[in-house]
Amino acid sequence: MKIKHLSVLSATALVFFSLAGTAQAGGLCSNATLKGPFAFNGHGEILGLLVGNVLHTYASPLIFDDVALVTFDGVGHYARTDFGSINGVPKGGQITFNPYQTGTYTVNSDCTGTMQTVYTAGGPVPAGVETDLNIVIADDGTLIKGVVYKASSPSAASTTDGTACPPNCDQGVQEYFEGKKVLIFGLR
Repeated sequence: MKIKHLSVLSATALVFFSLAGTAQAGGLCSNATLKGPFAFNGHGEILGLLVGNVLHTYASPLIFDDVALVTFDGVGHYARTDFGSINGVPKGGQITFNPYQTGTYTVNSDCTGTMQTVYTAGGPVPAGVETDLNIVIADDGTLIKGVVYKASSPSAASTTDGTACPPNCDQGVQEYFEGKKVLIFGLR
């Protein structure tokens, strides 16, 4: 009787682990995968203005560095505060973190997704500046890697060919972000 009982438990465990592997292969990610605070860092270059899918370059690229704390709510929204510099000068001239940002995100079942950050009124960066990323979630939902696919601004510098920023122009950027879940006392 004892051997039969162990066989049933073993078979049940095997089925459970097989199904768990199948579910994981099909994707276990959703908006709920991202909940709580993540520490981000970003680096890249602002290359120029993107008008009609044509890049009009600046005389030289602007180097961009950023750190941010992004707190996800698990249902598609987040709060963000950041500090960044462009060519060694703090963004908007502010030397403290800028909490005037909101964001939305979508996570697909295959652990890919998007993030959209919009700066709001009250901060050093003009309201309406937007940064959109394509993201991949890894390490059991504790790591986010992203590349900017759209960066828009209400105004920007003119380019070497004299192209000026139309209202809410897009910038040509090459920027990478990485976020790691902030663990508090070893809890997720």
